[in-house]
Amino acid sequence: MPAEEKRRQILDAAVRVFARKGYHTCRVGDIAEEAGVAHGLLYHYFDSKEQVLETIFRETWTLMIEAIQGVESLGEPAREQLRKVAAIVLRSWCDTPDIVRVLVREVARSPHLQQEIGETEQAFAALERVIRKGQESGEFREDVDPRFASFIFYGALEEILTGWVMGQLPDGEDDVRLAELTIVEMLCDGLLTASPARA
Repeated sequence: MPAEEKRRQILDAAVRVFARKGYHTCRVGDIAEEAGVAHGLLYHYFDSKEQVLETIFRETWTLMIEAIQGVESLGEPAREQLRKVAAIVLRSWCDTPDIVRVLVREVARSPHLQQEIGETEQAFAALERVIRKGQESGEFREDVDPRFASFIFYGALEEILTGWVMGQLPDGEDDVRLAELTIVEMLCDGLLTASPARA
């Protein structure tokens, strides 16, 4: 098996083990067993269990950044761009629930990871750009700080994901779509400039 494919196999196994057992309670041997590889082989690709978690975190965020940048490149109205970002983030629960579980449960307990990895900052910077462009085009209010707004927007998405991971919110496909629309209506509509009729 090619080295990159073997590495991917180990990472995928780690996601399943972390989601099932928890990062802090599982052993490197559990990951190797899940991946069907020798214990020592895992250390050929990763120095430690922490590096495995960091790699999962980094790769997931990199994919999210690329998706957000793809939305930006379409040049659609800012509100629609934010709706699409919400859809990408929230629908990850339907597509890759184990990765969401790991990110919500484990990375939240490892703030040093978030401080060390620049991908999180890139995500907030992209959201800030979208909001700022909406302000410049006259779509969004100018009296709202775009930096704070970007954190509020993503924070709402993260809390919805946490609610699904913890079993506190319904999470069927219709519920995911409803969550997306609710966030957009509550947060994005609060950014909109007042039309003459609304004023």
